[in-house]
Amino acid sequence: MFDKQQTLEVSAHEIAVMEAALHTQSKILNVQAGAGDAQAISQLNEVKQVLARLAQQKPVAQKPAGRMGFPWCGLSRISG
Repeated sequence: MFDKQQTLEVSAHEIAVMEAALHTQSKILNVQAGAGDAQAISQLNEVKQVLARLAQQKPVAQKPAGRMGFPWCGLSRISG
């Protein structure tokens, strides 16, 4: 896309707003692409690529530390 990488300072909330807008845009483009609009197909591919890059760079949310159970405990109630 660009020859040089640029640095842009945005907050986590702003990124979430942009990501939600891109998801909405992808739904609209998906409908247009389904109707046979060739330009919508290429735009949809670009939006999907950006969303994929955002997903790859998003930090993984950590699960809250809680009590670890034994998975077989639930099975013992089922088998009777």
